[in-house]
Amino acid sequence: MTAGADGPQRTDARGARRSASASAVLRAVLDDGPIARSTIARRTGLSAAAVTGHTADLTRRGLLRELPEAEPRRSVGRPHVPVDVDTGHHVVGALHLAVHHATVALLDVRGTVLVQHEEPHDGLAAEDLLARAAEILDDLLLGHAPDREPLGLGVATGGWVDRDSGTVVDHPLLGWRDVPVRDLLTASTGLTVAVDGHARSLVHAEQLFGHPRARESVVQLFTGNVVDAAFATGAVVHHGPRSAAGAVAHLPVDDSTEPCRCGRTGCLEATVSEATLARKAGMSFPELLALATDGETAAVRLFQDRARLIGQAAALLLDLLNPAVLVLVDRSVAQVPGCLPAIRDEVRARSRSCADPAETVVATSFPGTELAMAGGAVLLDVLYDDPLGPLLTRLSRAS
Repeated sequence: MTAGADGPQRTDARGARRSASASAVLRAVLDDGPIARSTIARRTGLSAAAVTGHTADLTRRGLLRELPEAEPRRSVGRPHVPVDVDTGHHVVGALHLAVHHATVALLDVRGTVLVQHEEPHDGLAAEDLLARAAEILDDLLLGHAPDREPLGLGVATGGWVDRDSGTVVDHPLLGWRDVPVRDLLTASTGLTVAVDGHARSLVHAEQLFGHPRARESVVQLFTGNVVDAAFATGAVVHHGPRSAAGAVAHLPVDDSTEPCRCGRTGCLEATVSEATLARKAGMSFPELLALATDGETAAVRLFQDRARLIGQAAALLLDLLNPAVLVLVDRSVAQVPGCLPAIRDEVRARSRSCADPAETVVATSFPGTELAMAGGAVLLDVLYDDPLGPLLTRLSRAS
């Protein structure tokens, strides 16, 4: 399969209405499948004829499949043959670029991670790292999905990522400036490639496959070595000019004197990053996390103190944006006792708008696979937004 250098663009205005209806059908099946066409029509407000046409089209494209009735019908009339998402036809490649390692994965169109591989990359130049990731992706496709058609490759990372151009504009911790990630990976893989920031892509993942209230409004707060955020109202994720929205790394933290690369002290990323915590503990972050997960008192205390600082940022974002849900992506939240309660307690003490932190402040829906999901969701968002659009059109022309 080949792709143009401009990446997976959306359907033009002429076909937008038809594709929007097909998207509604596909999302209804994603949410509730297996599901009868008559039920899809009721839930989407589309006519029975329109639903029949769209399900037939989506089935031809390998996105839906018909299932046999669970029980034989005893009444007259046309049988109600349910349809479901076809997870066996296509596969989506995923790449997440973290500070010390890359995660390469394959997902099905329901967002299930089929396989993921973590590749250390300290010291590799951008071009070399992306070339290595392309090799690993090819190995995964051959070894784990030889009979499936790859829809493309989604790429996610921290820092400033311009989705429209597929460029990492600035990622200080990687030392990347103006790296044309999409163009480099399109050339090396021959696949359609889409690139976005990992916090924004995880918003799409939550809306498609995760927390139900994320579809109302959501803030995603990502705290690793990179600390950033994303926000969506309804299905619209805010990007800002050149996709620079979500830069929270330099929010001030109370009582922090941690020096930051910006020349100031007390910035959020410098204070709570995994690198800072590891330095304070005098060991690698994975070693520290393992100790805390096992309940070692000093390690747990370090993570809980850090959680309270993360709670400061969470409270600020909740008051500023007032989302239905704030989702935390942080390895300690799922693994270290007391971290999520500490964040919620800080929100309870500081936020004026969050009435119930236990309901509003939640952990990611994808613990252990959040990095793979971040990459895959970049492309899956394109698919579910425009299932009749260029993404599958290019595929059908190339096959």
